[in-house]
Amino acid sequence: MTRVASSAEVQKNFGAFREIALQEAVIVQHYGSPSVVIVSADEYNRLRSSDRQVLMLDDLTDQDLDDIAKAEIPGAYRYTSDQVPE
Repeated sequence: MTRVASSAEVQKNFGAFREIALQEAVIVQHYGSPSVVIVSADEYNRLRSSDRQVLMLDDLTDQDLDDIAKAEIPGAYRYTSDQVPE
């Protein structure tokens, strides 16, 4: 679940929202629009660790290259250029 609060509420009661953010995300709205999200350090680290990483070709092992060469697109996701909307 996600909690939504105004920036004024969070400013006045930061300690309470900090505690809430340890359990669930807190979306902070500024003038009625989402501005920032407060999450726990553990959740932040989990999200950061799932970021894509860029590797140089030289960093890949022979097994990695073999796996890439053998990879196939599942049938449900195959399409031709004629099927791409303009």
